[in-house]
Amino acid sequence: MSSSHRIDYEVKDRIAVIAMNRRPVNAIDHPMIDAIHAALRQADADREVRAVILTSALPGMFCGGMDLKMAAQGTALDMRAFLYKFYVETMNLQYVMAKPTIVAINGPARGAGMTLGITSDIIIAADDIDLGYPEIDVGVIPAIHYVHLPRQISRHKAFELLFGGNPISAQEAVSLGLINKAVPRATLMDEALAMANLFAAKSPTIMALGRQSFMRANDMDYRRNVENQIETLCNIFSTPDGQEGLKAFVEKRKPRWS
Repeated sequence: MSSSHRIDYEVKDRIAVIAMNRRPVNAIDHPMIDAIHAALRQADADREVRAVILTSALPGMFCGGMDLKMAAQGTALDMRAFLYKFYVETMNLQYVMAKPTIVAINGPARGAGMTLGITSDIIIAADDIDLGYPEIDVGVIPAIHYVHLPRQISRHKAFELLFGGNPISAQEAVSLGLINKAVPRATLMDEALAMANLFAAKSPTIMALGRQSFMRANDMDYRRNVENQIETLCNIFSTPDGQEGLKAFVEKRKPRWS
């Protein structure tokens, strides 16, 4: 096993496991997403690896979302650079990978944690966790999910989740088609490894060509629409309410909307 200051990386029996390891909640900042990208590239370049699992090394926590302290302290240009890296570069990396990617969610997933899930091929979650998009409550928006979520579930349910801010259970996420499976926490990694081994048993050549064809068939104008959402999110960060929401989060108080 190899480790950075943000992730653990291990390959065993043709499966690469990337485990986020930034306490307390795996908040996503520049070094964190750089480490995830590097691990994905390493797994894709390794001829012995046939499938990839992304999970968390923190018991009971998958990802609390973007590092909002980073967002509050940065400029609009800083946020634009981060969002392009997190949204566009993550999607582009997943787009060109030759191997299937599975996300195993072992704890609450919020905002950016949901983004890591939806950019992968398969999502399996512990059945006692919840998922959600709380950004509206801190004066920002889950921009990429404006593009993704209405395509995957109904437009009206997507609006409720994105603008209500309330989390949903893993079981409801399965019923909506948002994730593949909700399984007992004790069997989560076994289920993820079983899925990874199902893919690993296939022809790596056919898997690579087939996955790339699948990505092209489903991309359409998806990435262009995500870039449009980045512009909206950058504009929101520059508004008084956008600044107030981030400031209130850092100061651990309720925002006072203007």
